[in-house]
Amino acid sequence: MKNSMKAALCGILAALSAVVMFFTGIIPIATLALPAIAGCFLIPVVAEIGVPWGFGTFAVCGALSFLLAPDREAALFYVLFFGYYPVLIGVLDRVGNQAFRYVLKLLIFNAAIVAETLLAVFVLGIPWETIEFLGKATPLVLLLLANLVFVLYDRALNGLIALYFRKFSRQVRRLLKLK
Repeated sequence: MKNSMKAALCGILAALSAVVMFFTGIIPIATLALPAIAGCFLIPVVAEIGVPWGFGTFAVCGALSFLLAPDREAALFYVLFFGYYPVLIGVLDRVGNQAFRYVLKLLIFNAAIVAETLLAVFVLGIPWETIEFLGKATPLVLLLLANLVFVLYDRALNGLIALYFRKFSRQVRRLLKLK
């Protein structure tokens, strides 16, 4: 495939991702859902062009998110986890040992959540009291619940990737004249 076709696909999907991130101002309760949806637009990039193009498209989407998304915390979630995770799956799925692969995924997720929380409090100015609304153990309980949700998200994302290959990959390849 010519680089112009690759760039066009990445540009279209980056624009769609940016539009979804723009909706964080319209649907403020979707601070987590919309960045997760926006990240899914990178699945065709990784599937059809490759991981390096996926990371490049993520970088563009991340910059656009900080420029266009009204909800800064949603942009932070996108940049620190949901944006690159669909691309990273293309790398992590090469790890042969399934248990080690899942430990890596959980470590990456937990590092991203801790970084997001610290940046939200110390950079975005979100009061720490909003995190400790049930007492001192609240952050730990929330982290545990977030890990459970991550496991569900990871399974759903893998299912979405399988669905893409089963239903859409052939049409995208034909459209892009890959095969």
